[in-house]
Amino acid sequence: MRKSDIRPSAIAIVAHPDDIEFCCAGTLLLLKEAGWEIHYMNVSSGNCGSLSMDAEQTRITRRLESQRAAEILGATWHPSIADDLEIVYSVFLLRQLAAIIREVRPRIVLTHSPQDYMIDHENTARLAVTAAFSRGMPNFETSPPAPVYDSGVTVYHAMPHGLCDPVLRRPVQPDGFVDTTSVHHLKRLALAAHASQKEWLDASQGMDSYLLEMDAMSEKVGAMSGKFHHAEGWRRRSHLGFSASETDPLRDALAACWSANSCI
Repeated sequence: MRKSDIRPSAIAIVAHPDDIEFCCAGTLLLLKEAGWEIHYMNVSSGNCGSLSMDAEQTRITRRLESQRAAEILGATWHPSIADDLEIVYSVFLLRQLAAIIREVRPRIVLTHSPQDYMIDHENTARLAVTAAFSRGMPNFETSPPAPVYDSGVTVYHAMPHGLCDPVLRRPVQPDGFVDTTSVHHLKRLALAAHASQKEWLDASQGMDSYLLEMDAMSEKVGAMSGKFHHAEGWRRRSHLGFSASETDPLRDALAACWSANSCI
């Protein structure tokens, strides 16, 4: 019997190594505390994320860093299926991602905002949504082949980087907020595991810039909530095609640290 048949599972599907730590690691940690099985996947290897290493060494380095970060979070790690700037909405990648969805059988899928500053993020969100949508379609072949399942799933979109849409620069309002204050130290520790990014960004943007940027984003979302010091914001996708009725398992699982957005 699969572990996900015993405990509910959630998977974070994001573009690059360290994206999970920025937008959803706190929520994953709280779901784990609530008894959920959690999964960690970067669609891209992060091979372009260095000014000093070649692509292959960067790919290897960032793989080890993401594995370490997943270990810190207590999440099951899944390997990447693409490289930076090569995350395209294609059947080739969709078949691979759909196989992972069918393996994990998540009740919750956490992914990027549909509108974000980078196309890799936007295409990852599109792939994650369709992979979840196709979970029960036996005529859609996955790579490798994986059995279908018909349980409901709910997709949640994270806040975009910069907390606004990238074209019109309008502030994005989440449906609700998760109070991540109690697990922020672990979220920060997992982000620090991506040491190659620290070295790259320290050289170009100042000491610990990526850690401080994550802190600032977390605090800004907390301020938006009007209640929390650190928070992550989520928008819930329509249930149509994903579950028989409207459900909100993230709110239900994290009721003690969840707050609806009173501004919408």
